[in-house]
Amino acid sequence: MPMIFDTKADRPPGVEFVFAAVSGVGAGFFTNPIDVVKIRLQLQGELEARGSYRKVYHNTFHAAYLIARHEGLFALQSGIVPALGFQVFLNGTRLGSYHCAKRYGIILNDKGETSIGKTALVSGVAGISGAIAGSPFYLVKTQLQSQSAKSIAVGFQHHHTGALDAFRYIWKKGGFFGLYQGWYANVPKTFIGSATQLTVFGLVVDSLKSLEPFTHKPLLLTFVGSLISGCCLAVVMQPFDVISTRLYNQGTDVKGKGVYYNGLFDALYKVFKIEGFFGLYKGIFPTLLRSAPHVILCQIFYENLAQLYDEYY
Repeated sequence: MPMIFDTKADRPPGVEFVFAAVSGVGAGFFTNPIDVVKIRLQLQGELEARGSYRKVYHNTFHAAYLIARHEGLFALQSGIVPALGFQVFLNGTRLGSYHCAKRYGIILNDKGETSIGKTALVSGVAGISGAIAGSPFYLVKTQLQSQSAKSIAVGFQHHHTGALDAFRYIWKKGGFFGLYQGWYANVPKTFIGSATQLTVFGLVVDSLKSLEPFTHKPLLLTFVGSLISGCCLAVVMQPFDVISTRLYNQGTDVKGKGVYYNGLFDALYKVFKIEGFFGLYKGIFPTLLRSAPHVILCQIFYENLAQLYDEYY
């Protein structure tokens, strides 16, 4: 039988999901500014051939500078409320499921180490579940983050005055299904991303935990595992992240149909045909800058919360 990951068997069932949700919110607060920059770069030159449009944002740091200059520093925290709401659903589900499954040996092999197949499946399915449940928050987050001053606007521009106004407008225009516009775009993104992130994290931790520098330094081990898995996550997820941003941000007609794309495969086809392979990797640098710290913070916050709980309860 596989070993139980957590010896605190008296920890109440489901507490992992609370720790994971809080960890996701904590990480999201710090990484939201780079997410805003990433969204802008992913929308720049939408459905325009490479080299045929004027680049408003030259790179990640230039984008951050322009946003702060034209819209104010607080614009770098655009969409923060729905962004954190999405973290409750996404990381509360996928990170919580991962640690819960690891605690009870569900995703471990006979040696008590990470099973690649089981971990990828559990993490991927949990990621999809969390992303679908929190899709309305992701929709509003994306649309608010894409809104910008006219002089530096890229992509379709919505005109919400805030998160609550956005929810009201979308509900009034499309009802329940309006709030779930583009939900399917996050399915491949979160399955591949979650499976990669948490499987790589488990494998790295398993391979390094017996080495001298990490033997009595669990946070260092978590940091290294999170850094590597966060970088892997960014690379494999990026094309689907670009498509997700495009589908969630596009405007809709009176029938609720997207004005640019008819669905996931149509978006992939159009972006690849018009913008080329590199169009699917727009914003890869800010994605790397966001993913690695986000994963690191999530895992470290989780480990600290779990440790504090076990010490006091």
